[in-house]
Amino acid sequence: MTTSSAGAAHLPVDRASIEHRLITMRKSVGQLDGLEALDSARLAADPGAGLVIERILALLYDLAAAVNSAALPGHSPGTPATSFGAAEKAGIIDAELAGALAPADGPHHVLVQLYLDTEPERVPAIVAAARSAYREYVRRVTDWITAGPGED
Repeated sequence: MTTSSAGAAHLPVDRASIEHRLITMRKSVGQLDGLEALDSARLAADPGAGLVIERILALLYDLAAAVNSAALPGHSPGTPATSFGAAEKAGIIDAELAGALAPADGPHHVLVQLYLDTEPERVPAIVAAARSAYREYVRRVTDWITAGPGED
């Protein structure tokens, strides 16, 4: 174990854990891609679709937070939302993507949950933004892990 100039222990990155989570994230983004005609009419006619979307987005959020924690061993980013800021500071993602993954209004899955009953016409845009952000997140983390972080 090595220490940084700040004296914090440098722990190895758990590459296997990250890679397994990225597999699940790719599949989950693919499931979102597979949803056909996601609009207010579909959400009204098929209430289960909204629940599935909300659950997939919650899973993606939790998986990304777990990836961030595994990528930053020895650092406790606190909440999933703050873990995106920590990933940005570590150079894994940029500020724009960190903001897209943790919108100021709340996580995508929470927004979907809130708008399903009140403003279902907003749900497709939230899902599209989340799908794009998580697809880019998976790409960037894959690039980062391929570059060999934590290898001394």
